Amino acid sequence: MSALPRACWAAPLLVLAAPAGAQAPAEIPSVLVTAPAPSLTVPSNEQARVRAWLSPGNNTVVPASEFNDRAGATTLRDVLEFVPGVFTQPKWGEDSRLSIRGSGVARSFHLRGVRLYQDGIPVNQADGSGDFQELDPLTFQRVEVFRGGNAFALGANTLGGAINFVTPTGRDRQGSMVRLEAGSFGLFRGQLAHGVVSGPFDGAISITGARQDGYRRHSGGDSARVNMNLGWRVNDDIETRLFFTYNSIRQDIPGSLTRAAALSNPRQAAAANLALRYARNIESLRIGSRTAVRLGEGGLLEFGGSYVHRRLDHPIFQVIDNRNDDVNLFARVTLDGRLGGLRNRLVTGVNAAMGDVDNRRFVNLSGRRGALTFSAREQATTLDAYVENSLYVLDNLALVTGIAGGQARRESINRLNPALSGSGDWSFANPRLGVMWQATPGLQAYGNVTWSTEPPTLSDLVSLVPLGGFSLLKPQRATTIELGVRGEVGPVNIEAAIWHAWLRNEIQLFQGPTPGSSFARNAGRTLHQGAELAATWRAAQSLVTAQDSVLLRGAYSFSDFRFDGDPTFRDNRLPGVPRHVLRVEARYNHPAGWWVAPNLDYVPEGLFVDNANTTRTNSYALMGLRAGFELPERGISVFVEGRNLLDRRYISSASVTPVATASSALFEPGFGRAVFAGTTFRF
Repeated sequence: MSALPRACWAAPLLVLAAPAGAQAPAEIPSVLVTAPAPSLTVPSNEQARVRAWLSPGNNTVVPASEFNDRAGATTLRDVLEFVPGVFTQPKWGEDSRLSIRGSGVARSFHLRGVRLYQDGIPVNQADGSGDFQELDPLTFQRVEVFRGGNAFALGANTLGGAINFVTPTGRDRQGSMVRLEAGSFGLFRGQLAHGVVSGPFDGAISITGARQDGYRRHSGGDSARVNMNLGWRVNDDIETRLFFTYNSIRQDIPGSLTRAAALSNPRQAAAANLALRYARNIESLRIGSRTAVRLGEGGLLEFGGSYVHRRLDHPIFQVIDNRNDDVNLFARVTLDGRLGGLRNRLVTGVNAAMGDVDNRRFVNLSGRRGALTFSAREQATTLDAYVENSLYVLDNLALVTGIAGGQARRESINRLNPALSGSGDWSFANPRLGVMWQATPGLQAYGNVTWSTEPPTLSDLVSLVPLGGFSLLKPQRATTIELGVRGEVGPVNIEAAIWHAWLRNEIQLFQGPTPGSSFARNAGRTLHQGAELAATWRAAQSLVTAQDSVLLRGAYSFSDFRFDGDPTFRDNRLPGVPRHVLRVEARYNHPAGWWVAPNLDYVPEGLFVDNANTTRTNSYALMGLRAGFELPERGISVFVEGRNLLDRRYISSASVTPVATASSALFEPGFGRAVFAGTTFRF
């Protein structure tokens, strides 16, 4: 996290920082620049930060420099641990549980409630579900987090918002790089990357491979990933870029345990997972394009699309075989100019996602397919259009209005029993109001009220048991109010927000027709509210020797999610996310190139795992230490990391259920003590 660059004026959407020491008026940054950007289709990190400040909400840009020197960083938690309001906890292998502001708290598998993008191209399927493992932390140039309605222009009309993972272009990272890592639990990982520029063309490629045995029994896996993009700068005003991503991921699943088993013997696997060889194996191919056209001074047209083919081989209680084909299209126009003598910024666009799933299930014979038990063709379509206008009534004060509208359709055609087929259509209109006040050149205050609508995913609608029938649900709707500040106060960079959301028809888990079963159902009214605070403090310079420094940073999230007068659960807390999460780190940098950074991960109160609030996880404090050194003139860096150094037994993540008992197998043990090391060579 860093303060907003002092921006200057000139061409659309792409902002470059002014020279060090330059002064700027306390006005909301312009989307205009004074020099050509390195890329029209992929703005730089500094440009992305300014764009984030053009929305009246808590948006965070995380540059790769904040996580690339982490050894053993294989999950989203490693990338986003200092982003408040984002709950990312590892389960096993490369899989994590992700929730933003309580989105999808009932979902213990795959993803719902947050839209994931890579280079602006959707990672989710057309119905909104998705898998995290297709994202490679080593590939990113930065990560952009847009909480809630702040993801307006990405077509994310959900409570959680969106996360965009941006890969570098050939213009960002020229030359070659080799990275090697190894460590506990049999982890080995390597990366080859290269970037090149030739006249108007540039290209970047990253190839990674990884293998790990896993902390728990039956939690090993391996992966191979390729990310590539090719750009053509037609002229100063037009650029087009092609993206290519391939993933091959094989991951064993150790399964959830009872609370007692997870804390007494965390390395064990569930007996059923061993007997049936639970696994999640994914192969995916993504091809996309993005084109940017400058429309004179103050205007930019962006458009593109993608095609994704995904194969999921998923032995669990049955063997699930899914083959997905998704097509995504988008277009966006930004106009920054004058209206009635006042500066005015208008953003409008459309998004379209269309997906087709061949969904089949088989009897699980020790991980192999037996008789066919379910076969359906499932289709999802999600269309939306939006417009957002920012009118600058003063140089440092903007009023923001907007609306998004759209339609979604889900359909399941059961080939074995047509009577179990079904379909549903949902339409929505989500207004948005906001205000931004640039108090000083480096400090901004904002507020917004945003409406969101989340249609159900296919897995919400089509039950896994007993027969795979279609159950129609209402869309989840929310009204969220948010107030916050961000920027620089002396030596401290801050990011702080408080928010409150009123939800209707939240998609939650309730008791199913047979003992121990649960299904997605609409709750009545629920409340989500919280606070998000992140700070970075340049605490000291020249402390021990000339030009050394001490940097302190931390992130705190408060999450209070509740039923609101439910007939059964009254005002109980919603399960799945702890109320308090605190992460802090102190980093000492020596001018000779070495650094050391102790850290603490603290959850003072475990999370509930059931709607009845009868059972919760344990509290914990995890101590860690990172260190490394760099020789920039030789292109060499070395880094090591120790995690959970006191070997504390704790529960990292948990599934949720209506009512839990001592025998409920819901708990995922956290990783034990681990040490990882890595090195990079650049040439």
